[in-house]
Amino acid sequence: MRSVGNASTQREIRINLKDVKMTNLPSLDALRAQAKALRQSLAATGHAISHAQSLELLAKQLGHRDWNTLHAKTGNTPPPLVQLGQHITGLYLGHPFAGTVISVSDIGHGARTRIAVRFDAPVNISKFDSMVITRRQVTATLNSNGRTTEKTSQGTPHMALALA
Repeated sequence: MRSVGNASTQREIRINLKDVKMTNLPSLDALRAQAKALRQSLAATGHAISHAQSLELLAKQLGHRDWNTLHAKTGNTPPPLVQLGQHITGLYLGHPFAGTVISVSDIGHGARTRIAVRFDAPVNISKFDSMVITRRQVTATLNSNGRTTEKTSQGTPHMALALA
């Protein structure tokens, strides 16, 4: 429960976690690592559980009936291109950048991803040494290869991520 607004417009917001749907599930390896960490944390407090039980608990925490359901859901979706808060690098209008993903939206069931990036340092996008045009934050729609379909007049993508 959280209060939002000033005193005259204050209202209460209640969120039921069962109503929240995760659109970007972590990879199976990441889910298994989370289950392992859960198991270790519980063991440290004197509540030993099996690995299978930790997988089941994790699935329920994420709103799924059981581990098999979560496994099937994760296995049937492509891994996300980037995740919220991830630090990324690449080229923006031909200039190198490093920044943090501050917004992610799936467009077309994984075929395209719309992201907003806040650069660590302003990026000068000018082609001329005598002119400075900087950007601190940009939004781009990327394909599954981490590149925009929009290109500059030289034919390079507006944004190209350096994917590992």
